[in-house]
Amino acid sequence: MSVSVQAILDARILIVDDQEVNVTLLREMLRGAGYSDVSATQDPERVCAMHRATPFDLILLDLQMPVMDGFQVLAALKATVVNDYLPVLVITAQPGHKLRALQSGAKDFISKPFDLVEVKTRIHNLIEVRLLHRQLSLQNHALEKQVRERTAELLESEARYRGLTELATDWYWEQDDTGKFTKVSGPVLEMLGLQVDNLEGTPADLASDGWNTDERAALQARIAAHSPFLDFLLERTRADKSTQTFRVSGTPMFDSKCNFIGYRGFGVEITPAARG
Repeated sequence: MSVSVQAILDARILIVDDQEVNVTLLREMLRGAGYSDVSATQDPERVCAMHRATPFDLILLDLQMPVMDGFQVLAALKATVVNDYLPVLVITAQPGHKLRALQSGAKDFISKPFDLVEVKTRIHNLIEVRLLHRQLSLQNHALEKQVRERTAELLESEARYRGLTELATDWYWEQDDTGKFTKVSGPVLEMLGLQVDNLEGTPADLASDGWNTDERAALQARIAAHSPFLDFLLERTRADKSTQTFRVSGTPMFDSKCNFIGYRGFGVEITPAARG
């Protein structure tokens, strides 16, 4: 990211000082340096309302003022500007006030009497930082919006995927990261040789289910290793000695941080004609 010179010169600047001579000096100095949007007030009680109405890119704030001093203005601004960059450059003739001003939220300070070269440099640097901060904030908001939109698209796509998968396959299952089945349709548990008490319709006895034990063990090993598989064949011998063959596919699921969150798989029964 970068900030153009013109963007810096177009920044909105507010001078807050009860002394008209200081306001005039700073205003003329800023205009002479090319800054085009310079406002001023000698009433510190107006600062928060002015900044709320149209935020400034830099506030030049005198600390020594009657009625409401610069520290009170800083406190009021901090309460007004929530989770945002507070672009305040304090002006003080008291060296002991510098640290307190920084601790109160000011970003930098300039000393009286003014060194105009130093003042111009500090103003330029603070405005550049302020504009960079704004660019970053806008980019973050745009990125968050893209993430929300993409998440919604993925959820919609996932819903379509599940619906189509269940329509197009003979069976489907999902497991969480602990191996617990969270969704089952079709003869999944029989194929895997598993019994799950918290799922309705689980067969009570799988000892003589007729599945090829070697094939089923190989499939279970793939799932335990979180490995994907495609068109894995499983055979089953029925009581009448006829056979069924299923083509099985499955994939592990991971979150955005690559943490394993579960497994899902699906398959179809292959007719003798389709297999041959």
